[in-house]
Amino acid sequence: MTNLIKFEIVTPERTILKEQIVSITVPTTEGELTILAHHIPIVSILKPGIIQIRKDGGEIDLMAVSGGFIEVLRNKIVIMADTAERAQEIDEARAEEARQRAEELMKNIEKSDDIDFASISANMAKELARIKTANKWKNIKHPHNTLNSEKK
Repeated sequence: MTNLIKFEIVTPERTILKEQIVSITVPTTEGELTILAHHIPIVSILKPGIIQIRKDGGEIDLMAVSGGFIEVLRNKIVIMADTAERAQEIDEARAEEARQRAEELMKNIEKSDDIDFASISANMAKELARIKTANKWKNIKHPHNTLNSEKK
């Protein structure tokens, strides 16, 4: 049996996933971080991106995260995410529409309000993470399509 780690990811709305995993790779503000069993304790800030989870048996699960925190304790990982969505739940068309709306707002914003700019920018990063996660998930589930999607 592999060394497993207790893992839980929660958002303000719900618990997204709670199970034993082999490893996890997360996007932090300091760079990508992969955690295996017996990792040193840490707390880090997450940035928008893809979370990749390797389960016992080699299965991979992907999630889009918009930000939050990760806490690694002795063989336990807890992610408190602003938003998180499993790859298979992402509606790519809606994510692309939301990204385009945010991009248009960003183009039309005049140096009016830094808060508006930051909010729009964060929303665009979130939608890009969702789109990248969905695309990566498709490539994992249908690897023969990898060449076509990498050209995008």
